[in-house]
Amino acid sequence: MRPDAIWGAVNEGLMIVSAVAVGFGWYFIRRKNIAVHRRFMLTAATFGALFFVSYLANTLWLGDTFYGGPKTYAAAYQIFLLIHVLLATAAGVMGVITLRYALRERFSSHRKIAPWTASMWLIAAITGLAVFLLLFVIFPPGPTTTSLIQILMGHANR
Repeated sequence: MRPDAIWGAVNEGLMIVSAVAVGFGWYFIRRKNIAVHRRFMLTAATFGALFFVSYLANTLWLGDTFYGGPKTYAAAYQIFLLIHVLLATAAGVMGVITLRYALRERFSSHRKIAPWTASMWLIAAITGLAVFLLLFVIFPPGPTTTSLIQILMGHANR
């Protein structure tokens, strides 16, 4: 198995654990179990941060993998990837803000933003899984190259 696929699977595992923890945290806060909610959300934040660090390390050391599927789907993949990246970035920023509100006991603000943050995080995790599957499982992976080349040329070009 290619190193980029292995690291991609590790990253996806970290994100899935984070998303599952968000789901359980949301479940428990809806039932007013604050202590269990807090533990799950701190777990989610920890795994989310581990994902972020691992993803950055992967990008810096190995680079990004090009889409290797049929060229007829390349533009649709690129648009889907862009939506995922924007959503994941927004969810990550909102996650930091939401966590900060909770840790500073600003629960009124926390309650307003938290459902949006959790929803975006869950959608980002699902779309991230789809990107992983498209890159490494459904289609053969394209070449892996430095992130600068990816930014300049796009994932869909080979």
